[in-house]
Amino acid sequence: MFRFFENLVDPYIKYEETDAPPQRLWPFLRDYAQPFTRVFWLTGILSVVVAAVEVWLLGYLGRLVNILTQGTPAQVWVQSGTELTLIAIFLLTLRPLTQALHVLLLNQTIMPNFGTLVRWRAHRQVLRQSVGWFEDDFAGRIANRIMQTPPAAGEVVFQVFDALTFSAAYLVGALILLGDADIRLVIPLLIWFALYALLLRWVVRRITPASEAASNARSAVTGRVVDSYTNIHAVKMFAHQDLEINYAKDVIENARQTFQKEMRLYTIMDIALSVLNGFLIVGVVAWAVWLWVQGFADIGVVAVATALTLRMNGMSGWIMFAVSNFYRNLGVIAEGMQTIAQPIGLRDGAGAKPLVITDGALELRDLSHHYGKTAGGLDHINLSIKAGQKVGLVGQSGAGKSTLVKLILRFYDIEQGAIMIDGQDIAEVTQDSLRSAIGMVQQDSSLLHRSVRENIIYGDPTATEDQIIAAAKMAEAHDFILGLEDSEGNKGYDARVGERGVKLSGGQRQRIALARVILKDPPILILDEATSALDSEVEAAIQETLYKMMQGKTVIAIAHRLSTIAQMDRIIVMDQGRVIEDGTHSGLLEQNGKYAKFWARQSGGFLGQS
Repeated sequence: MFRFFENLVDPYIKYEETDAPPQRLWPFLRDYAQPFTRVFWLTGILSVVVAAVEVWLLGYLGRLVNILTQGTPAQVWVQSGTELTLIAIFLLTLRPLTQALHVLLLNQTIMPNFGTLVRWRAHRQVLRQSVGWFEDDFAGRIANRIMQTPPAAGEVVFQVFDALTFSAAYLVGALILLGDADIRLVIPLLIWFALYALLLRWVVRRITPASEAASNARSAVTGRVVDSYTNIHAVKMFAHQDLEINYAKDVIENARQTFQKEMRLYTIMDIALSVLNGFLIVGVVAWAVWLWVQGFADIGVVAVATALTLRMNGMSGWIMFAVSNFYRNLGVIAEGMQTIAQPIGLRDGAGAKPLVITDGALELRDLSHHYGKTAGGLDHINLSIKAGQKVGLVGQSGAGKSTLVKLILRFYDIEQGAIMIDGQDIAEVTQDSLRSAIGMVQQDSSLLHRSVRENIIYGDPTATEDQIIAAAKMAEAHDFILGLEDSEGNKGYDARVGERGVKLSGGQRQRIALARVILKDPPILILDEATSALDSEVEAAIQETLYKMMQGKTVIAIAHRLSTIAQMDRIIVMDQGRVIEDGTHSGLLEQNGKYAKFWARQSGGFLGQS
C-alpha cells in the first residue's frame, strides 16, 4: 500500500529545462508543481471532506444530546438505535478510510516526492551555470540554498492541504452549523474571525521579509563557515583560528538578531491570539446559554456551540502557526530563488551541434575579452595553431594565459572575436561536446571526495578496470595507489581521497589527475603547469608520459619552468593580453627579446618577474 502511494509521482520525471526560470514566487512554485497537479486536486478535495465530516460530528453532538434527553435509555434505543448504529459504522469505516487516503496522499505521495523533485531540478539547474557564476559566490551559500529550499517548498504544500484548506472548510462549516442552530450565533464568530484575520494579516506582512532575512543570514553563516573548513590548511598553517572565529562571529550574530526579530512576531501573535480566543468562547457560548435561558434554543445547541468554540480555540493557534509557517517558508523559498531561479548566463546557441573533430586545429580571430572591464584579459589576439602542433605559452602573471584557456574551454562567452576548432566556431557548438574534446591538467588539480577509482574513471565513465590501471601506470600513480588506505579501511583504488584530494600529497593528486586525462584521451590537450607539484625524479618520468600523451594531439602548455616547454614546436610569449613573440625556443633566443630575458633570468628553471 505504501509503495503504491509513494510511486504515484516520479520526482525524476523528464521535463523541459529552461534557461530563464520564473522570477516570481508563485509561477516558480507552479512550474515545479506541474507533475503533482492531479494529486494536489485530490488531496485538496479530501481535505475539505475531512473538515466537513469533523464539523458534522460536532453538529451531531447536539443532536445526540437532544436524543439522550428525550426519554429513558430503553425508549432512546428503540427510537434511535438504528441511527446510532449506522453512525458508529460510519465512524469505524468511511471516516477513517477518508482520513487514511488524505494522509497517505499527503505523507507518502506529496511530502517525500515534492521536496525531492525540487532538490533534483534545482541541483540540475545550478550545475548548468557557468564557471564564472560559481566563482562569484560562496559554494557553501549555494549548497545551503539548494538544501533548505526543497524542505521549505514541501512544508508550504503540506500546510496548504493539512491546515489552510482544512481550516477554510472548517470555518465555512462552522458558520453553516451555527447559523442553522440560530443565525445570531454567527455574529460573535464573524466578529472573532474579522479580528483574527486582521491579526493574521499583520503577522503575515511581517513574517515573510523577516523569514527571508533570517534565511539569508543562515546562508551567510554557512558560506563563511564552509569557506573556513575548505581552506583549513591555510587556517592552521597561519595559526588564524581566532581570525576565522571572529570572521564567522559577525554573521552568526547577525543570524541571531534576525532570528530574534522573527520570533518576536510569534510571541506577539500568541499573546494576541489568547485574548481573541477568550472573546470567541465567551461570545459564542454565553450567547448560546442566553438563547437557551430565553427558550430560543435547546440544550443541544448549547452543546454544539460549546464544543465548536473549544475546538476552534484549539485550532486557532495551530492555524495561525500554520499560516505564519506557510509564509515563513515562502520567505525561505524566495531566498533560495536568488540562486535557483537565476537565468543561465552561458548557453548553447540556438541550433548548436556537437563539435566534430577532424584534425584538432585551433584558430583565434581578433580575440578580446576584459570581463566587462576596460583593462585586463585579452586584447586583439590572432593565433593559428595547426593540428598536432605543440605550443608553449609563456608570460608573467596577469599576461592573459589563464583567460585564453578559459575562453577556449568556453567558461565565458567571448566579448569580441571568435575561436575556431577545425573551422567550427565554439560559440555555435554544444558546450559538452567542446569540453569532451579537450583534456586539461592544471597546476592545482583538485579531486572529488570519492575513491581513487571514481576519480580516474571520471575521464571516461565507460572504461574498464584494466584501462583504469593502465592509465594509472602511465601516470606513475599505480604503485602509490596500491599503498593507500582511508579511515574506513578502504584500500588501493577503493580508498577515498578526501575533499579536493586533501589526503594525498600534491604530487599524488597531480598524478591521479594525469591518469584521468590519459583515460579521457582527448584530441586537444591543455597543460597548465602540469608537473609543477612533482619532485624532480617523478617529473622526469611524467614528462616522458606527457610526451607520449602528446603524440597526435594539439597541445597548449602553460609553464613558468621554461625547460619543460623548450622542446615544443612553438613558443608564444604573452604580455598584457597580447602576443608579443612567437617562434621556436632557439629562434626566440636569437631574437634576444622578452623570452630570451626570461631564459637568462631563470634560476632553477623558473620564470623571472620583470
